[in-house]
Amino acid sequence: MTNARILVVDDDRVIQQLLKVNLELEGYAVAVAEDGEEALAQFEAFHPNLVLLDIMMPKLDGWEVCRRLKAGPDSSHVPIVLLSARAQEADVQRGMELGVAAYVTKPFDPISLLDMIADILTKHGFGAWEPR
Repeated sequence: MTNARILVVDDDRVIQQLLKVNLELEGYAVAVAEDGEEALAQFEAFHPNLVLLDIMMPKLDGWEVCRRLKAGPDSSHVPIVLLSARAQEADVQRGMELGVAAYVTKPFDPISLLDMIADILTKHGFGAWEPR
């Protein structure tokens, strides 16, 4: 069992809850933020091992949150998975240029996303993660 912490950032409460419940069922600790400013504050308080980040949000969008986290000395190493309805190749390319671990378009398959998260965490030092 892992003690990995995941920060879910999305302004859609239905998606927040879907992700939170599924991640907690897998044994992850989960914190939620609904806008970019809250995401940065939650990052500092929760110290997540991975961030699931929506792009289109109020206050600060996901691009800016990602840029700030990737520029921070205490946050640059934390993998970010962008979750977005924006499916254009230019958006995916921009995410990759920012250094994200993955870019997932909505709607997404929750099981595939959980598998991807487990793989990313394993690559970032959380050992052979065995979901329940």
